[in-house]
Amino acid sequence: MTERIDVDAPLWDQSTFYGRFRHFAWMSNPMNGLVSSTKLEEAKTLVVAYKEGKEPDGTTPQQVTKAMQLYKSAFHPDTGELQNIFGRMSFQLPGGMLITGAMLQFYKTVPAVVFWQWFNQSFNALVNYTNRNANSTTTTTELGIAYSSATFSALGTAIGLRKLCEKSTNTLIQRFVPFAAVAAANCVNIPLMRQNEILNGITLYDSEGNKATSSKLAAKIGITQVVTSRVTMAAPGMLVLPIIMQKMEAKPWFKSRPSLHAPFQVMGVGCFLLVMVPFACALFPQTAQITAETLRSQDPEAYEDIVKRYNNNQIPSVFYYNKE
Repeated sequence: MTERIDVDAPLWDQSTFYGRFRHFAWMSNPMNGLVSSTKLEEAKTLVVAYKEGKEPDGTTPQQVTKAMQLYKSAFHPDTGELQNIFGRMSFQLPGGMLITGAMLQFYKTVPAVVFWQWFNQSFNALVNYTNRNANSTTTTTELGIAYSSATFSALGTAIGLRKLCEKSTNTLIQRFVPFAAVAAANCVNIPLMRQNEILNGITLYDSEGNKATSSKLAAKIGITQVVTSRVTMAAPGMLVLPIIMQKMEAKPWFKSRPSLHAPFQVMGVGCFLLVMVPFACALFPQTAQITAETLRSQDPEAYEDIVKRYNNNQIPSVFYYNKE
């Protein structure tokens, strides 16, 4: 008898980088974005039926895993609702390559910088809103503040650095300004989006899934990891491609055909993101760990709460939390 698939669990070992990379490459496959809503709903129906042991006769493991891929890439993990296409994992590559390619191409004038930095932050805000935790206490006002702050941070960094770089004879430096703006915006946007976790802590669980306490230290570690992943995702394309473009524009045949420049950058970013989206998502485990000893030394408030909760029973050596 064929072993049944756990449709709620990833297909690959999430304790290894390779397993996480395969999982996110599978989840972020841009081809999933071309699937119709009808097919997606059919995939959800099969996953739900299989979970209950009521799948149609003759259903194969391949059909189940394909349905899982479509379901996990298009439906919200908490609510089960179909997400808008622009906020899905499968749209990260096409959306990212178009916007990043445009930021790299149109960096020479202030109006172009302002528009594309604003457009990028609007896209990020849509992705964050689409994938928000259903149990999050973040209000619409807080989301608006995070979006506005990230946008002004990106614009301030981009315009400020552009003005500074105008005095430099090295045009390559100017090409790196979009990356600096994106990195600065991520450092502002994500912490503001998750300010409640910074102020009140993130929930820690023991190995049996019981709530142990809330830790501000774990929240800061998790948010730092998310910021690192976002910046890492953008870095290769936004740092290496400008060097490639600098060399390409020195070639007469390429320089004389400016209509090729934007498509070349968009496709170049796409090649980087094809690898970097799953790579960056896989850098850190989704379910992170923190030791009781770390809490005792660096988050005494959380540790005291654990001591009270477990009373005289043995305190677990490790606790778990969702870094997202």
